[in-house]
Amino acid sequence: MLCIKLIGCCRDGSSRDVGLGRGPSLHPIGNILNLPHSGGQGDNLFLTFAPSKPDFMKALYNIGIFLFSAVAYLLSPFNTKASLWVKGRKKWALKIEEKIKPGDKTIWVHCASLGEFEQGRPVIEAIKKERPELKIVLTFFSPSGYEIRKNYQGADYIGYIPADTPRNAEKFISIVNPEYVIFVKYEFWNNYISELYNKKIPIYLISSIFRPEQHFFKWYGSFFRAMLKKFDKIFVQDIKSQKLLSGIGIENSILSGDTRFDRVIQIAGTAIVIPKIEQFKAGEKLFLAGSSWKPDEEIIAQYINKYPGRMKWVFAPHEIDNSNIERLEKLFTVSHVRFSEFSESSVDARVLIIDNIGMLSSAYRYAYIAAIGGGFGKGIHNILEPASWDIPVMFGPDYKKFKEAVDLINEKGAMTFNSFGEFSDILNKWLTDELFYLKSAKTAGYYINKNTGATSIIMQEISIKDINKISS
Repeated sequence: MLCIKLIGCCRDGSSRDVGLGRGPSLHPIGNILNLPHSGGQGDNLFLTFAPSKPDFMKALYNIGIFLFSAVAYLLSPFNTKASLWVKGRKKWALKIEEKIKPGDKTIWVHCASLGEFEQGRPVIEAIKKERPELKIVLTFFSPSGYEIRKNYQGADYIGYIPADTPRNAEKFISIVNPEYVIFVKYEFWNNYISELYNKKIPIYLISSIFRPEQHFFKWYGSFFRAMLKKFDKIFVQDIKSQKLLSGIGIENSILSGDTRFDRVIQIAGTAIVIPKIEQFKAGEKLFLAGSSWKPDEEIIAQYINKYPGRMKWVFAPHEIDNSNIERLEKLFTVSHVRFSEFSESSVDARVLIIDNIGMLSSAYRYAYIAAIGGGFGKGIHNILEPASWDIPVMFGPDYKKFKEAVDLINEKGAMTFNSFGEFSDILNKWLTDELFYLKSAKTAGYYINKNTGATSIIMQEISIKDINKISS
């Protein structure tokens, strides 16, 4: 039986499960197609297979890939993301051959989207630093990853991964001919994995995290478990994942942690000065709403309109198109200004709206408290970046799938709100109880620092087995 169902997904995948072969089901494509919302975390098309013999399951898998691609092609004339997905894969072999020549020593790194790229980036840069002559082939599944990072300077070729057919897998691997391959977090492509395994090319999965509800741990999950067994090493974020894998006979895992912690430390170390925010802040405490969505904004705006003088307020909305900015502006009864229009005459404004992309990670350095959007149905965005600046973080109730959010709440470095009343109580506590605030702020920063080091663990293992071999 082949079952196709629609469930929800987010636009950018920045700190959530977005990509192929993730979560409790297999093969979401809604992140590309942006299909109508159906009540889940986004708009994914999952192909779920009933249990059967391996050959039959493989046939069903390949049928699923065909249907997946067909839907993308059918929707491409009418849907921007589907169009990008389809156009980005045209003439992929020629594009690679322009950058990668026979005899080049290459490493293939694959990420589903932007969030996974941020996890893979520290490892990519560590490889390049250790062996600069190696060529990095970086592929994405999602347009929201590729379109933002297509000009990344750390890779020699950046493109979309071709659809996971047996023919594409054989051709892609033949052209790239990687010394080894790194998949990031949740990427399980059966034909690529099988082709690599058959060619004895080492495969690594990094920053992975597993949950009991995934197919691998079900009684019918033998097809999916077979993929895991073909990885040379699986670097997991936590001990729970390692125990789950061990429970199904997968003993090739290493507890390394999450490379995102290494990445946020890198980002903080290269943060830029933003004079306009310094001017706007004007010595007051500053609240920053990062990657905010409508439900977050409505609650925060209600507090601002009631108590505008308690802090200065900055919003960096997830969507920065003009219509969304205009909607946000209408929430405020106090003076506000867009970043692009800010001048010395705007210093007295109470609210600053960042209407550009790329500034948020540096803007956190000016914050006293941060609220991260997406916690009212979409799934929270990156809470590690603000925490790395030793500031407490707050977010909506949809956070339980995010280990870092659960950890920070348990350790009192973050708090969650579900209503205006809860938001007010949290903010008032941090503003009036200095000892409580300092404890939350220090806890947030300490949590980041104590969880760094995953990149070193991964590189040590890869270096021992592969990089030394390459140099010989």
